[in-house]
This record gives sequence, structure tokens and C-alpha cells, in this order.
Amino acid sequence: MSSTASPAAGANSRRWLALGLIAAAQFMVIMDTSIIGVALPEIQRDLGFAPQDLSWVFNAYVVAFGGLLLLGGRLSDLLGARRIFAIGWLVLGVGSLVAGLADGVAVEIAGRAVQGAGSALIAPSALTLLFMNFGANPKELTKALALYGAAAPAGGTAGVFLGGVLTEYLSWPWVFFINLPIALVVLVLTPGTMPAGTAQRGRIDLLGALTVTLGLAAVVFAVVRVPEEGWGSSSTLIAGAVGIALLVAFVALQAGSSAPLMRLGIFKAPNLAAANIAQLLLGAAWIPMFFFINLYLQQVLGLGAFESGAALLPMTVTIMIGMVAVAPRLTAAFGPKAMTVGGLVVLGIGLVWLSRIDADGSFAVDVLPATLVTAAGMALAFIPSLSTALGAAAPEEGGLAAGIVNTSYQVGSALGLAAMTVVASTYGSDQVGDLAAMTDGFSAGFLGAAGIALAGAVVTGIGWKPARTATAPESVPAGR
Repeated sequence: MSSTASPAAGANSRRWLALGLIAAAQFMVIMDTSIIGVALPEIQRDLGFAPQDLSWVFNAYVVAFGGLLLLGGRLSDLLGARRIFAIGWLVLGVGSLVAGLADGVAVEIAGRAVQGAGSALIAPSALTLLFMNFGANPKELTKALALYGAAAPAGGTAGVFLGGVLTEYLSWPWVFFINLPIALVVLVLTPGTMPAGTAQRGRIDLLGALTVTLGLAAVVFAVVRVPEEGWGSSSTLIAGAVGIALLVAFVALQAGSSAPLMRLGIFKAPNLAAANIAQLLLGAAWIPMFFFINLYLQQVLGLGAFESGAALLPMTVTIMIGMVAVAPRLTAAFGPKAMTVGGLVVLGIGLVWLSRIDADGSFAVDVLPATLVTAAGMALAFIPSLSTALGAAAPEEGGLAAGIVNTSYQVGSALGLAAMTVVASTYGSDQVGDLAAMTDGFSAGFLGAAGIALAGAVVTGIGWKPARTATAPESVPAGR
């Protein structure tokens, strides 16, 4: 009997090991957006960044990541998810090495862009592999998606911790070098744990990939430059107009292509568009909150990088418990629409509460309770909207669906952060020492993010249509 049970048990253990690698991918992708925050002053001093250009250490990664996700999803469908997953880790490793060894501004930004390109290959292929491993069992799929989702806040908090520790005790290049041993381990384990999948015939729409990436980059550039240039400046208007024109051109190219990067007809899948809008606005509300709360803890309350990371642990634990243990059960009981809308409302309430921070405040009174509410909202909304966006597409377009939902969240994150940074600078001050003015800016940023979350709840509630057929109690994905 043991001889017949052993192969099944081995295959099952490989699937869960594969989930560990997939969760590690999500962890690393998010960690690479947060780990550099503490190291930025050191990078600026050593490499000679001008203050107005320093944000591109962050933005080069996010723009390349968000702009190339659709290409990553398409490549995953055409060439096989396991192959693209491995190539993505290789590219991420190369970019990390370049960024860590950089001796000038241009090389640093190029290294960060290569890192973002690697993450754009990893993220959609990882979600495709997750569905390949667990899609046949709705209960297991729900657990796998919950663990995958929980890896994101863990990566964000770990980035703050590691960034502070590595910068203080080693040097700033180690915030990039830390990726190398992890990438090596994943590359060694991937062939034996991940299903090979099937490749499809088709050509790669490189023109579409170039158009959407440049379009997103121009729009983000326009918004990021507003604090220095203003909304009415020629550079802002030109960059914004070029970005919008390129994105319109991308849609036109997709509509007329026989092998598009993003088949527009996929949005006819039930609730795929609504779920992606929810993810876009969720990212646009959540990432500014995470960014400003770090600044408030360090620049106003005077916590160090390590203490700031520790202060965010209760929020991270709340999200992880909510995603793994609470959200799946509530979604099974009330449905993905109710949970997504309700989660966005709770997130908005928490952000309004956070906006009441005070320059003479404290962590226990001004930060802890409000961040726990925002964490609960994030946990409730993220899993049902993600699983609906992935489950709505046909299996042969799993990579494309994963690329679209990742793009939605990352583009929302980049634009939300850029816009709320403008709001914070308009209503406050970035002068170190002027704690009251800095706090006013952070408060305005939280209120703006709250408006995004509540608008997301309204738009999602209107756009999300009831499922035509009943969904199994334990099955989160809807509309497939």
C-alpha cells in the first residue's frame, strides 16, 4: 500500500513546495519596491543623484514592471509558464547585480529597470503556475491564493526591515545583492517542482509591448514631476499628452492585430473588468498609505528604520491572518462582490482614521488602531478580486489574465503614489523639522487615498454583475 501512496504523496508535496516558490516570487516582487526606501539617502550621496531624480530609483522598477506585465503574461502563454518563470528570475538576478555594482546614476536606473523587467516575467507566470497546480481543487485554490496574497504585505514589511539592517550594517548595494542567493535557489528548485505546462503557437506583439510601456512611463513621469514643475507646466502637459496618446495607440493596435498582446475581447469575460478596476484602485489607495505611514513613523515620530518596520508588524500579521483564515470563509458565505466592495469601504474608513494623525501623536493612539482597520480592508478586498480576475478567463489565457491583473494593481500603485505625493506636497511641506506641516501633508495624502478606496467601492459595486450560475460554497473564483 505504501508503494502506491508514495507517488501521490510526493506529487502533493511538490505542489506545496511549488507554492512556496510562487509565494517567494510575490514576496520578492513586492520587497524590491520597499527595500530601497531606507537606502535612498546613501544611494543619492554615493552616486550623485539630484534630489528631483532620486525617485526614479523607485519609478524605474515600477514602470518597467507595470509596463511589461502584459508581455510577461503573453510570453507565459506562448512559451510555457515554467520557462518564463525561470527566465524572469535570471533577469531579476542580472538586474540586481547591475544595480548593486552601479557607479553612476544611469547604470543604477538601468539596473532597476532590468529588475522590473524580470519581475514582469515572474509575476504573471507565477500566478499561471499557481492555477496549474491548484485550479482543479477549489478548496486548495482558495488556500493557495490566500497564501500568495499574504506574501505581498510580508514582502513590503520585510523590505523595510532588511533595507534598514543591510544599509546600516553592510552597505546599500546589499539591498540588491540579497536577491541573488534567493534567485539561485529558485532556479535550482523550479525544474523539479513546477509543471512544464504547454506552449502555444503565436507571435509576440513587441510593438504593443513597447507602446504600452512607453505610454505608462510617460504618464507616471508627468505625475511624478508635478511637485517640481506644476500641473500647468509644458513638461507635465507634453509628457502626459504623449503618454495618453501612446496608450490610445496601444488600444488601437490591439483592436487591429491578429495576434495582440492583450486581446480586448477578454474583457467580455464576466466581471473580469470589474475585478481589475477593483485591483487598480486597491493598489492606488494602499501603496500611498504604506509609503506615508513609513514617513510619518520615521520623520515625525522619530522611529528608526528597524523600529518602523517593527511598528508595521501588527498590520502585516492582520493582513496575513485575514487573507489566509478570514477572507476565504467570508467570501464563500457572502460572495466575491460583497467582500470586495466591503473591503474597499473598510480600507477607506481606516484611511480616514489615519488622516487624523498629529505631529505630537504616538504610535499606539495615532497609528496602530487605524492601520489595523486598513489591514482588515485590504485583506477582505484583495483575495476575492484577484481570484475573480484570474478565474474569469479561459485556461489558455491564464497568463494574459495574470498579466492584466498584475498590471492593474501595479499601475494603480504607481499612479496612486505619484498623485498622492502631489497632494501631500500641496497641503504640507517636505522640510525636515517642520513636523506640523509634514503631518498636514501626510494627512492630506491619507484622505486622498481614502477617496480612491471609497470611489473603488462605488465603481466596483456598480460594475460587478451577479454570477449567472451558483458558485460552489468553497469556490472563490466567479464568472469562469
